[in-house]
Amino acid sequence: MNWDRIEGNWKQTKGRIREQWGKLTDDDLKVIDGKRQQLAGKIQHAYGVSKDEAEKQLSRFDSRYND
Repeated sequence: MNWDRIEGNWKQTKGRIREQWGKLTDDDLKVIDGKRQQLAGKIQHAYGVSKDEAEKQLSRFDSRYND
């Protein structure tokens, strides 16, 4: 999926982000503002995972969002 689509629909996507990564706060989501790299960094920090793992999670999220 094209991340631009997620970024463009950020208000709708935030709910799905909250379902997937519940540790992220509203403030985190404001900072992220649809930016994939920002989201990956927040996932890394909140969940203590590697950059590669955060990217894998985002790729799986992309796939589900596209369906």
